[in-house]
Amino acid sequence: MERWEGKTALVTGASAGIGAAVCVALADAGMKVVGLARRAPLVEKLQSRVKGKGSIMGRQCDVSQPHEVAAVFQWLDSLGGVDLLVNNAGVFFPGGMTDIGPKPTPEEDLLKCIDVNVKGVVMCSRHAVASMRRRGVDGHIVNINSIAGHYIPFDTMFNVYPGSKHAVTGITASLDNELCDFGSKIKTTSISPGLVATDMVLAELDGAPLTAPALRPEDVAEAVRYVVSTPPSVNINELTITPVGGKRL
Repeated sequence: MERWEGKTALVTGASAGIGAAVCVALADAGMKVVGLARRAPLVEKLQSRVKGKGSIMGRQCDVSQPHEVAAVFQWLDSLGGVDLLVNNAGVFFPGGMTDIGPKPTPEEDLLKCIDVNVKGVVMCSRHAVASMRRRGVDGHIVNINSIAGHYIPFDTMFNVYPGSKHAVTGITASLDNELCDFGSKIKTTSISPGLVATDMVLAELDGAPLTAPALRPEDVAEAVRYVVSTPPSVNINELTITPVGGKRL
């Protein structure tokens, strides 16, 4: 991680869970971290958890809104640009995709899932590549995917979520091909965790304990550090991590 010391990392969905853990891990490694979230003050509080030489600052942004994403990157370029992007922002609203069952997901939630999980990844990546190319930086784009981006869970409550994560799998691979076609050394990685004990997951249990084996957000953050710490000549295109004893739904 030494080559990243003093460099700027942008982490989306940074206010809690995996995003918060990634912010702290990268700051501990000496990076200047900008965390995007709709609740930016929560990101600012993460600085108290940093034990390394880096820093964390928050910036309010809804990645489903292209004009907000563009404004953030314009602001970042005025500060020197971004070297590492971690597309972590993601949402999941359980329920049916249609009204055939007893619990249909509201239309606005279905669209929000697609907008955040897919559109956010595309637009943030597009701006990050532009920022890196303008400055001649061989940066890295890490997309926090899911094992649901590689198979379809049997439980229909996942509705459009697996489709959105399959899109992330394809987007990451397509971006890697595009960068290679034009001689860029910017890296792309998809990290696909299994079940992670995040606030979003625990909220769905409505107070019941999580009994299935689960990763910690810090486990995913360590995976991010691992893939970005590889030598400049090495890229990990896809990394899947699951808890020991965990099973697919």
